[in-house]
Amino acid sequence: MKLTRYTDYSLRVLMFLATRPEGQLVQIKTISAVYNISHNHLMKVIYQLGKLGYIETIRGRNGGLRLAKEPHTISIGEVVRKTEEDFFIVECFDPSKKDTCMISDACRLQGVLGRALHAFLETLDQYTLGDLIINKDELQALMEEVT
Repeated sequence: MKLTRYTDYSLRVLMFLATRPEGQLVQIKTISAVYNISHNHLMKVIYQLGKLGYIETIRGRNGGLRLAKEPHTISIGEVVRKTEEDFFIVECFDPSKKDTCMISDACRLQGVLGRALHAFLETLDQYTLGDLIINKDELQALMEEVT
């Protein structure tokens, strides 16, 4: 299973914001610099995270971003489900495409991969953003080296 960059960046933004002091506003350019991510690409990620209710965006001269929820209430599994385009790990998982695999009718791989995908997401459901930032001080120190 491979996550898209979009999901990767979404998780990184949430982790960055979760390591900041409560209520502190962060500029997009700061996150862009820390992770070396294109500002334009990051804007799309941040817009979506805002629409999903994970972050709050404050406009204006002294504006910025901050988490809209407590880190321990943000499920990693939920974030991944909401930011990934799909989970069609093989052709036969996608009902909108014509399955060209000649063994689909007798293949047991689809069931195995389906169970593996379920286990993957179930594992992610066991963790929150709060779990990912247990080493908050260490993460902050690494991120501040860049800024």
